[in-house]
Amino acid sequence: MTDDPFVTHRSLLFTVAYEMLGSAADAEDVVQETWLRWADVARAEVREPRAYLVRIVTRQALNRLRTVSRQREDYVGEWLPEPLLTSPDVAEDVELAESVSVAMLTVLETLGPTERAVFVLREVFETPYDEIAEAVGKSPAAVRQIGHRAREHVAARRPRVRVSPAEQAAVVERFLAAVRGGDVQGLLDVLAPDVVLVADGGGVVGAARKPIVGADKVAPLLGKLAQLDFDFDVLPTWLNGAPAGRLDLDGALDTAVSVVIEDGRISRIFAVRNPHKLGRLGEEAEISR
Repeated sequence: MTDDPFVTHRSLLFTVAYEMLGSAADAEDVVQETWLRWADVARAEVREPRAYLVRIVTRQALNRLRTVSRQREDYVGEWLPEPLLTSPDVAEDVELAESVSVAMLTVLETLGPTERAVFVLREVFETPYDEIAEAVGKSPAAVRQIGHRAREHVAARRPRVRVSPAEQAAVVERFLAAVRGGDVQGLLDVLAPDVVLVADGGGVVGAARKPIVGADKVAPLLGKLAQLDFDFDVLPTWLNGAPAGRLDLDGALDTAVSVVIEDGRISRIFAVRNPHKLGRLGEEAEISR
């Protein structure tokens, strides 16, 4: 008996949905909806199951994206993607790791739903234009134009320099050690002067409602964490295909921290505190292309 194509391609389908939605919870719902539709299909009539399944998951993700885009307009404070706990092996596929990075997902959030779908399918998964056109309900010519605009938009906003996992791990280790020790000077040494800290509490827990800009503001703020009247720890982890950190208070996960590194220093810090976005960090996500 051959494997069910849905089972074979499930991690791919989850990855497509996650990159389109920036939410593991929504991506899982979309994958489940895709399974329900796949279960009703006459399999013998499907010549290319992978393409068929990607088309279904794209359409479902687009429907969900249009709904959540309206909801995110009313989100309290800054909205950040839901982080994924990933294996270090993900970093070996450089393009995949970059595409699921928190930095890239925040850039993709600035695209319209169709632009985001076209960019993800073409640039990340190398889907042919005619297949993308069928998935998004546009002509191949229109999809090419949409893809061109989306590439230009992303190129203008994505981090310029790729950093090796080893360099990222070394900088993250220095950063986490400085936070753990309340070492403000150590933080100033590892942060870019114009570093931007973006926090997401979703109105559920305390977090800065707007980005905090400048090492002179960010370093003292992070330096105070070690003075909290809690059992406080800062631990290394792998999030979204890159070395990252987690802050635990009284033995429980409080904050997931991802960073962008440019020229050997941290230029952006993404701190997710909304507990609704942290529930899946106890189990590695399976992602693939």
